[in-house]
Amino acid sequence: MRWLALASCLTTMAACGRGRRFTGEDRRAVQAVLDRQREAWNRGDLASYMEGYARTPELVFTSGGKIRRGWEEARAAYVQRYGQDRAGMGQLSFEILGVQPVGADGAIVLGRWRLTDTPQAGGGVFSVILERRPEGWRIVHDHTTSGG
Repeated sequence: MRWLALASCLTTMAACGRGRRFTGEDRRAVQAVLDRQREAWNRGDLASYMEGYARTPELVFTSGGKIRRGWEEARAAYVQRYGQDRAGMGQLSFEILGVQPVGADGAIVLGRWRLTDTPQAGGGVFSVILERRPEGWRIVHDHTTSGG
């Protein structure tokens, strides 16, 4: 009897999932997350910048050869490297090279970043994975490299 209930539940979930797909509106929403992050960074507003990330212990953030897990650890790394104000954070720009859907509720964004007007100036490439969550699209995995 449990197997029948489980099979019914899985069938219902699969049927619901077929109706939704990644749309142009989703693509714009994903890009808007990064736009809001860039704007917040350039204001020196780390708290608003961090709103682009899923506030979860499952968040993965890799940069500088280090792997950090969880929203709090990612935030602490930003604070340590850049502080929490415009003077340390500088000016951030992105070039989005592509947004690749992963099913209806996920996307991978590939891009280049450039940071100026700070002692931490530099640039590189990034790939972030975003997930559709109840609070909207949020980054759940961020892999950022320097150079190039």
